[in-house]
Amino acid sequence: MASVLKRDSVFENIPSIKAKTLRINLNPDIYGTFAEIGAGQETARHFFRSGGASGTIAKAMSAYDKDFSDAIYGIETDGRYVTQARLKTMLDYEMQLMEERISRENHPDRLFFSYANTVATIDFSKRYKGHGWIGIRYQLDPNQKEFDEIILHIRFKQNEARLQQETLGILGVNLIYGAFYKYHKPKKMLKYLYDHIDKDTLEIDMINFSGPNFKEVDNRLMSLQLIKNDMTDAVMFGPDGNNLLPAAILYKKNILALRGSFRPVTKVNLDMFEKSYDIFIRDKGVDQNNTIVIFEITLSNLKASGEIDEQDFMDRAELLCSLGHSVMISKFQEYYKLVEYFNNYTKNRIGLTMGVNNLVDIFDEKYYRHLSGGILEAFGKLFFKDLQVYLYPMKNADTGQIMTSNNVKVHPRMKELYKFFKYNGKVMDIIDYEPEVMHIFSRDVLKKLMNNEEGWEKMLPEGIAEIIKQKQLFTRKTEDQETE
Repeated sequence: MASVLKRDSVFENIPSIKAKTLRINLNPDIYGTFAEIGAGQETARHFFRSGGASGTIAKAMSAYDKDFSDAIYGIETDGRYVTQARLKTMLDYEMQLMEERISRENHPDRLFFSYANTVATIDFSKRYKGHGWIGIRYQLDPNQKEFDEIILHIRFKQNEARLQQETLGILGVNLIYGAFYKYHKPKKMLKYLYDHIDKDTLEIDMINFSGPNFKEVDNRLMSLQLIKNDMTDAVMFGPDGNNLLPAAILYKKNILALRGSFRPVTKVNLDMFEKSYDIFIRDKGVDQNNTIVIFEITLSNLKASGEIDEQDFMDRAELLCSLGHSVMISKFQEYYKLVEYFNNYTKNRIGLTMGVNNLVDIFDEKYYRHLSGGILEAFGKLFFKDLQVYLYPMKNADTGQIMTSNNVKVHPRMKELYKFFKYNGKVMDIIDYEPEVMHIFSRDVLKKLMNNEEGWEKMLPEGIAEIIKQKQLFTRKTEDQETE
């Protein structure tokens, strides 16, 4: 049997929500279930209203009561309901019922799907805006044994539950429609999720694609699209390349963050991480088992040479993941914004590992002119919490002097402010650094690599040079995976 796309031509114009649901309802093959918890049956309602829903909906339900939900789906190990694990359980259960109850003999051309969401809308005190998990498990060919799956996490920005429910319903329709009719253009599909939705009302901060029709999709690249499209401020992915929900990873953790270009990751980067980590975990207030290390790249760094080079981004990500690290991409050019973001999810110790040049930039007033309180406002946000800066020294190329927190040169107007934070223990020097790697800079390694010069391999951590050569990283020309 032909896929949905071969059966149905693709509309390039943005169809209305009713047009989307009607197109799905009138497709004789698309058939599945809706399980929506926490905000009512907002997505299913659109399909019922457009007409012809009997051709699409096998079942629509909302196990709103927790006891009912547990009776149907079981109890999660953490006892929570608005989680990715709960959503996965719902999709597993509902798709199993589809396969058990709908006869393949009687319906050989049916394309099964299960759509689910588990959501918490804004509370009465309006302190918590609400968030949720949304997903679809489905097939594009009836003979497809392994299902495709799209899972995303959202954060509401509206201040009224009714508006959040309406937004959720529209998003659900966009997801189902995109899953069947735009699956071959995943980057565009991300943008289509906001059809008829104002970006100021909803944040999508994580999405993962999986299944046979998404084998060529790299979820790290999808993370980058979320940032590029202004859908969120920060994204994370793990060593396996799958996207992570920052809130879940950072929640109540001790956080050590290392910012850099990592183009490519060098022995200096690794030395900075290892030495600062040793100091960090020796702190009496830090539980090593409750600590996460993040290698962070700012969007401004990815744009350093103009537009974002996606292949260049993927090359950096490839190497960091190969070293077993979690990576964050953020829009926070200033450090205080990064710390503010971390403080949304944890009250525990936060450590920032940086070089001398980065510290000098922090004390440069020009970065804070947009703030009404200037640099003092920024520093209040940066240092008022339990934060420590771990400073990696730098060798002055002209004089050979080792620059540390004791002899760093800040602007004369900033000297007293710097002394205040220095003498209050907010800045700590890394003293057991490796002197023989201090001269290594990513930009120099990259230049040697691209010019086919010798010696760059010795500047990189063990195994990294082999990966670069094997996969030809940083030397390939960018090829767009699809037309923007």
